[in-house]
Amino acid sequence: MMKTKYLSLLALSAATPAFAATNPDQSATNEAGETIVVTASRSGEGIPIDKLGASVTVLDDAAIDARQTRVVSDVLRDVPGVAVSRAIGGLTQVRLRGSEANHTLMLIDGIEASDPFNGEFDLNGMIADPAVRIEVLRGQQSSLYGSDAIGGVIHYITLTGREAPGFTARAEGGTFGTFDGAARYAGANDTLDYVVSGGYYRTDGTPVARNGKRDVGSETAGINTKLTWSPAPNFKLTGVARYSWTDYDIDLPDDNPASPLFGFIIDSPGVRATKSSIYALLRAELTALDGRWTNALSGQYVDVTRKGYTGPVRDTGSNGRRYKGSYESSLRFGDEGVVHKLTAALDAEREEFQNNTPSTGSPFDPFTGRRSTTNIGLVGQYELTVNDTASLGASIRQDWNNRFADTTTWRVQGSYAFPTGTRVHAAYGTGIKNPGYFELFGFVNGQYIGNPNLKPEKSEGWEAGIEQKLGDVATLGATYFNDRLTDEIFTTFPPPNFTATPSNRTTKSKQQGVEVTFAARPFPQLRIDAAYTYLDAKENGAVEVRRAKHIGSFNATWSSADERFSGTVTVRYNGKQQDVAFTDPSFVPVNVTLKDYALVNLNAEYRLTDNVTLFGRVENLFDENYEEVFSYATPGTGAYAGVRVKF
Repeated sequence: MMKTKYLSLLALSAATPAFAATNPDQSATNEAGETIVVTASRSGEGIPIDKLGASVTVLDDAAIDARQTRVVSDVLRDVPGVAVSRAIGGLTQVRLRGSEANHTLMLIDGIEASDPFNGEFDLNGMIADPAVRIEVLRGQQSSLYGSDAIGGVIHYITLTGREAPGFTARAEGGTFGTFDGAARYAGANDTLDYVVSGGYYRTDGTPVARNGKRDVGSETAGINTKLTWSPAPNFKLTGVARYSWTDYDIDLPDDNPASPLFGFIIDSPGVRATKSSIYALLRAELTALDGRWTNALSGQYVDVTRKGYTGPVRDTGSNGRRYKGSYESSLRFGDEGVVHKLTAALDAEREEFQNNTPSTGSPFDPFTGRRSTTNIGLVGQYELTVNDTASLGASIRQDWNNRFADTTTWRVQGSYAFPTGTRVHAAYGTGIKNPGYFELFGFVNGQYIGNPNLKPEKSEGWEAGIEQKLGDVATLGATYFNDRLTDEIFTTFPPPNFTATPSNRTTKSKQQGVEVTFAARPFPQLRIDAAYTYLDAKENGAVEVRRAKHIGSFNATWSSADERFSGTVTVRYNGKQQDVAFTDPSFVPVNVTLKDYALVNLNAEYRLTDNVTLFGRVENLFDENYEEVFSYATPGTGAYAGVRVKF
C-alpha cells in the first residue's frame, strides 16, 4: 500500500514537477483610506495598491465574509491569473500565471508556510479564519523572497485586534454531514493588541472515485494567536503562533495492471492520513528619526508532520522543519512631493526533512535519516514615489546556498497615474526555485527514485498593464504578462524499467496571457467584482497540464438600505484543460482532457439583532459534474445554514 500512496502523489504531481518578514500587524488601509499592500516590500511598511508597478489583488474581509468562504482555495479562484486544482483527499495546488504549483510562495501572517518535505504549500484542509484578508502578488518576486516565488506570493493575513475588535463566533451545518464552527476574541489598548481565534471543521464528504461508493471525509481543527506589545511609541514586539491539525480520508489509484480501472481512483477503505503544522514568528521593530528609519529583527519556525495509515497501521510519514531569521533596515527620506525609501535585509534559513516511513526490512526501504539545507540571502530594495502620481521600484537579491549554486535575482517596476484616472504600470523580473527534498532524495519501492543532481529552475518575465477609473464607481484594468522558465523539473519514465525520476528539461517553458479585472460600486448597497484570465502556457510547443486557457469569476453582493439583509451570487468558470493519467501499466503518462465547468453559488444573511445574524448558502447550485484532477470526482449541490454572534 505504501507504493500506491506514493504513486497517487506522483499521479498528482508528475506533470508539475526567503523569508517573508513583512510586518504581520500592518493595517489594511492608511490614513487616507487607501488600500495598502504589505507583501510587495521588505520595508515592513504598507504601499497603496494604486502606487505599485506590480500586479496585486487584495481580497478583503468584507468580500471573504460575503462569499461565506470556508475553503480558502475556493476564494482564490476569484483572483486573476490563479488556477486551482483541488483533489479531495489529495493535494490542493495553486498556480499563478501558468507557473508550477511549487512556484507560489505562501505566507501566513508573514511566515513562509510551505512544507519543506515536498517544497510547496498544500491548501488541502485550510479553512478560513474569521476576519482575514488575502494579498496575491503576481510575477517574479525572488528578488524579495528568494526561492519559491517565481509565480508570485499569496499572503494570508489575520486582522489585528484594533482592526476587528470584539468577540465573534459562528456555527453552521449542512449537506454531506458538514459542521463548521469558529470563534475569535480580539481587542487593543494603549500598549497591547491581541487576537486569539480557533476553528473546527468536519465533513463526511462525498465519493471521490468515479462511480465510487465510499465517502471521503475530513476533520480539521486549529488555533492561532497574534499579539503586538508596544511599550514605547517607537518600539513594538509582535508574536504569531498557529497550530493546525487535519485528519482526512484518501482514495488511491488502482495499482493492478490486469484491472480495467488501472490508474483510476477507486474506493480505498481504511486509507487515511494526518497532517499537523506549527507556525511561529517573533518580530521586534524599533523606529527612529520620527519614524523614518525602521529596524526589525525577526525569527520564525515551521514544523509540518504527515502520517499515512492503512487501517490501524502507519505505513508512510514525513517531517519538515524550517528555521529562519531576518534583519531589516529601512530609511525613508525626501519631502512631501518626492519620497525615497532604501531597504536592506539579511535572511538566514535552515530547512530539514526526514522520511518517517516505518521500515519493512525491504532493500527498497526509503532513506530515513535527516537532511538539511542552509541559505543566506541579502536583499537591497529602492522605492520612489513622486507627487502621488509616479512610482518606481527596484530590488536585487544575492543567495548563498550550501547545496546549490549561488544566485542573483532582480526586479524593476514602475507606475504612473494620469489626471484622467488612467494608470499604467509595468515590471520586469527574474526568479528561482530550488528542487524540493522529495525531488532530490525521494524513493518509492523501486517505482520512484529522486535525483540529487537536479539544478534549480529559473524564470524571467515582464508585464505591462493599464487601469482606468470610471468616475468614482468603477475601475477596469488589463495586464499582459510574458514569462519564460528554464531548467524546468519534470518526471521522466525511461525504459526499460520505466522507473519514475525527476530531471531538468533542456527546452523552455513559456507562459503568456492577459488578466482583466473589473470592480464597481454603483451605489452603496451593491458591490461587483469580476476577473478573467487568458493563458497560453506551453512547454516546447505542448500545452502544459492543469492550466486552462480561459478562467473567469463574477461576484455581486447586494444589501438592503438598512444593511440587515444581504445576498451574494458567485459564478466561477474554468475552461477545459489538459491533465495526465497513469492508465498504462508501463506507468508512461497518457494525456487526457478535462471538460470545462461553471459553478454557481448563492449566499444570503439576515441580521436579527445587532449581535445575531443568520446565514445560509447553496454551493454548486446546478449540480455541475466536473473534475479538477483526472478521475477525482467532486461534490454535487450542497446547502448550509448557520448563525453568527458578535459582541
